[in-house]
Amino acid sequence: MLYLNNQGRSESLSYSKSISMSGHSKWSTIKRKKGVTDAKRGAEFTKLGRLIEVAARYGADLEMNPRLKLAVQKARSGNMPMANIEKAIRKGAGLDADKSQIEEVVYEGLGPGNVAVTIQTLTDNRNRTVSELRNIFVKAGGSLGNNGSVAWQFQQRGVLIVPKTEPDMEMKFIDAGASDFQDTDDTWEVYTQPKDLNQVKQNLTIAGVKVLEDKLTMVPTTTTKITDAALAKKVLNLMDVLDENPDVSEIFANFDIDDNLLEVE
Repeated sequence: MLYLNNQGRSESLSYSKSISMSGHSKWSTIKRKKGVTDAKRGAEFTKLGRLIEVAARYGADLEMNPRLKLAVQKARSGNMPMANIEKAIRKGAGLDADKSQIEEVVYEGLGPGNVAVTIQTLTDNRNRTVSELRNIFVKAGGSLGNNGSVAWQFQQRGVLIVPKTEPDMEMKFIDAGASDFQDTDDTWEVYTQPKDLNQVKQNLTIAGVKVLEDKLTMVPTTTTKITDAALAKKVLNLMDVLDENPDVSEIFANFDIDDNLLEVE
């Protein structure tokens, strides 16, 4: 559909219903519904600490380092202790005795049913990480690929998670400058161009819309439709096992599974 944005320009906007969400959206929704169990909380804190550590390389001042500010906000939302947060900031800024370095490395692969998967990692040992990921893919019936093997099937977008606090919120998203939005049952996912993420968040806040989370994500340009329940279970199991790996920070996949095949344990 066409609309006039808040600068008066005519632009197109698409709107997706949750009945056929693609992998990036479906998986994030499943994760939110599951939450973080006590058994996995330690691994989650490790991931959040590494996220802060990498961001802190660009400065320890939250007001001067928006990436660090966002990482700290995410850690606090995940109930990470302040002592852990402060330690991660010191280490990333080079103020800690531990001088080991965390690297950001992206891996790509094909899962069951030729589902394209991109994995963002924060690791202190590339050899360990690639070995573990390769083993995970093989056990799932897939394969870890070379750089660029599936990256062409994704594009970077900004995404904001917004609770459903009132009806007819769509016009607020449009007026804020969103390029797309998606109904995910209990929340809205509002999409932007990467460079517009902070501005759209600011516009939504001014409009009285609460933003639960905002980040850059990878959205598939093509999707792999899965209609078989057994295959759907294999794909979601791969997502689970990858997510449990402490080196994995983000997972993006292009599967499209109908809601009636989903089982959130």
